[in-house]
Amino acid sequence: MNSCELVAYVSSIACIISKCSSREEMEILSAVLVQLGETLHMMLVNEENCSRKKCGEK
Repeated sequence: MNSCELVAYVSSIACIISKCSSREEMEILSAVLVQLGETLHMMLVNEENCSRKKCGEK
């Protein structure tokens, strides 16, 4: 899937969710997905830093 297809796919999902969810449900889902994205990013950054420093080795 290329970048443009991914953007269109995600936008379509957002439209579908907005049609069948209340404002409160969308707010919670949005916050959950933001936290998920930030947590995944933090894990990737930590993994990269650990691989550079060889974490766990003395």
